[in-house]
Amino acid sequence: MPIYHKLGKIPHKRHIQFRKPDGSLYHEQLFGTIGFDGMSTNCYHEQRPTQVKDIGNQYSVAPKVTVKNNIKSHLFKGFSVKTENDFLKSRKTVLVNSDCAIVLAAPKQSLKDYFYKNTDADELIFVHRGTGTLRTMLGDLNFKYGDYLLIPRGVIYKIDFDTQDNRLFIVESHRPIYTPKRYRNWFGQLLEHAPFCERDIRRPEELETYNETGDFLIKVKKQSDIIEMVYASHPFDVVGYDGYNYPYAFSIHDFEPITGRIHQPPPVHQTFETDAFVVCSFVPRMYDYHPLSIPAPYNHSNIDSDEVLYYVDGDFMSRNAIEEGHISLHPAGIPHGPHPGAAERSIGKKETNELAVMVDTFKPLMITEEAMKIAEEGYYKSWL
Repeated sequence: MPIYHKLGKIPHKRHIQFRKPDGSLYHEQLFGTIGFDGMSTNCYHEQRPTQVKDIGNQYSVAPKVTVKNNIKSHLFKGFSVKTENDFLKSRKTVLVNSDCAIVLAAPKQSLKDYFYKNTDADELIFVHRGTGTLRTMLGDLNFKYGDYLLIPRGVIYKIDFDTQDNRLFIVESHRPIYTPKRYRNWFGQLLEHAPFCERDIRRPEELETYNETGDFLIKVKKQSDIIEMVYASHPFDVVGYDGYNYPYAFSIHDFEPITGRIHQPPPVHQTFETDAFVVCSFVPRMYDYHPLSIPAPYNHSNIDSDEVLYYVDGDFMSRNAIEEGHISLHPAGIPHGPHPGAAERSIGKKETNELAVMVDTFKPLMITEEAMKIAEEGYYKSWL
């Protein structure tokens, strides 16, 4: 997210001496992306952030793909994914391509015994159920139902949950995730017609700073392996930072819908983008107000992208027999549209209270073994 942010103590210039009260140096780290061309943050550590004591177990978490070349529409029952105590074990990849992975998770316990770092991908975590605190090396963020948590790759974090009933919808992106460029002016400021603004972006406001040495376990994801690394200093030892590369939160409830006299296309719901996929938010809104409008979406062909819709809450007027936590996959190459009777039912309706997250990928998605465990048989025939 291109907003400059400053937190904690920093010197008045980059790359100069910054000393502790005892006269020793803080340790500067440039935390950047795309070489030296992407977003970056300069942070200052109590201890050297390079002190690796041991590298232990290494094991694969690569998803097992069962359908590589998919042309069938699918419905998956997301809440059928079993709960797990451990945060990482709870993460079940259901759809994947070379650009991203779509993951469901139902963790029961906070991440207590280790820290986690994903070096493969940015993580966009949508909180369907649960409250708590995302704790990171760059500050903490409280979260609740409806929040998106954007965690840039390489950020070391923990998650504290308040309850055991937690449901997360996660998109792991191998490309940096940004706000849509058409919402921004050439300075990077969000424009007046954008469905949200900088006030809606919640940035870290408090740092956890520990000047501790010992054995600190970090589970690092790299090339679909988890590698257990032991660091000699506490990962949360940053005293201050400034820049553009840090975790933030945005609530789907703060997305202001764009409506019109006739049905608006899905791009008006766009919330995040990469050069490989987009993420959209469907929120409660007034329906189209042309006297002859059909509020239900028209049939359209997915020629260039796969469409994934994660149903969160409310009445999903274009689909029959849809429940919260369901995921529909409408693949590229075939048309799709409202279920039989949905268009007719929508005529005359004034508003919808649906809440959903959509991911449109420009490369086909492959279906995993975990997805087929929760698949609804026969969904592709439901338009007959």
